[in-house]
Amino acid sequence: MRSHLSAKHAKEVPTEKDAAQPAITNFTSRPRRCDDRRAGDITALITNMIVKDMLPISFVEGGGFLELMASVEPDYRVPGRTTMTKQIEKLYKDKAEDLHRSLSTVSKVSITTDGWTALTTESYVTITCHYIDSEWEMKSAVLQTCAMPERHTAENLAEGLRSATKSWGILEKVTACVHDNASNVTLANNEYLDRDSSPCYAHTLQLAINDGFKLKPIHHIVAGASRLVSHFHHSTVATQALCQKQVDQTQPDHRLIQYCRTRWNSIYDMFDRLLEQRWSSVGAALGCCCGSVGPKCHNAVRR
Repeated sequence: MRSHLSAKHAKEVPTEKDAAQPAITNFTSRPRRCDDRRAGDITALITNMIVKDMLPISFVEGGGFLELMASVEPDYRVPGRTTMTKQIEKLYKDKAEDLHRSLSTVSKVSITTDGWTALTTESYVTITCHYIDSEWEMKSAVLQTCAMPERHTAENLAEGLRSATKSWGILEKVTACVHDNASNVTLANNEYLDRDSSPCYAHTLQLAINDGFKLKPIHHIVAGASRLVSHFHHSTVATQALCQKQVDQTQPDHRLIQYCRTRWNSIYDMFDRLLEQRWSSVGAALGCCCGSVGPKCHNAVRR
């Protein structure tokens, strides 16, 4: 282009000063402006992160987070807890409206329910809905988790289930309710709500297997193994001895697993880990200075 201009348009050839092009760094180093639209997108992403990762709302006022945002987006003003609370409430409202529309298009649904107690000894009941949408895809959604301070009688549970399903417009669409084997929730569905009551298969299997574990020979072995694992979980001296034995015997650096009574497969995990660490755990239990706990640990090893 410069040769053409010199040959055909000599009088119009730009001077060196005019022809100089801006350096690429003049564009790449220019700070990006955080306008209202971008600020709204960032706020929406932070709201979604708090909800998805179940973070406390005070997270937005943490010093580390504020330093991060100041470096990533200096012009962005991080909202306070009050603003984030409103954003979360708006997000809930939007999601609830979407779920209402989705449930209005289906003819049949099933629900699952269970009661549980928080660490603060507060009682809650959770209800989950399951259905197949128009695209023949299985969908699940938690309808509510509500506090239930009153007694968990069949009548009270039935009223809670009726109120929840009615508020979501699916009272007449529920074909079955899956729950544990508690008599109160079974009676609530069969007698008060007049619908199919379906005990949870996994919970039924759990109860059957727990009965099998009550056999004396099995109970004796499981209890001894559990005491051995418990000893390592409660003694820092024993834990350090186990770590040293793992190094000496080139064993994997794995912690022993304690079984949970409500998860029958955790017994398998406990014995599988003990089998892997059998020499390390036995050597550590017999060789560490356990104080008053030592004899219990030694008895568990011998058993």
